[in-house]
Amino acid sequence: MHGSQKPVFAAIGAAVLGVSLAAGAAAIHIPAQVRLAAGVYVAAPGDPVPGDPDTNVPKVSANTASQDVIASALKAAGVSSPNRWAAEVVEYRPYAINDPGLAKLRENLAKYNPAQQTVDQIVSVLQP
Repeated sequence: MHGSQKPVFAAIGAAVLGVSLAAGAAAIHIPAQVRLAAGVYVAAPGDPVPGDPDTNVPKVSANTASQDVIASALKAAGVSSPNRWAAEVVEYRPYAINDPGLAKLRENLAKYNPAQQTVDQIVSVLQP
C-alpha cells in the first residue's frame, strides 16, 4: 500500500464509523421521560412531566372557552377533578384581559383551600 493511500482509507474508515454510530444511536429509543417509581419521573430538561404546571398544554380562554373545553385542558395538565375546577373557572367569569396571571381566579379558587400546585396547574392552561 502506498503512503498516499493511508490518509484516504483513514478518512473512509472515520466516515463509516461516524455513520455507524449515528445509525446505532437512532436505533436505540430512549423515552424522554422514564418512570422510576410511583409518581417519580425523570425527564430531559424542558420535557413536560405529568402534573407539572409547566406542561405544554395549549392555553384556552378562561373567558370564552366552554366548561368542557376548560375541563379537557385541565385534565391534560394533570389537574385532579378537572370538571369541578372547570365549573369554578366558568362561575367567576369574566376575567380582566390585562391580567395574564388571573389574580381574580386565584383569589376565588383560594376559597376552596386547594394546594398551591393545583392552582398553578389550573392557571397554567388558561389565558384571560
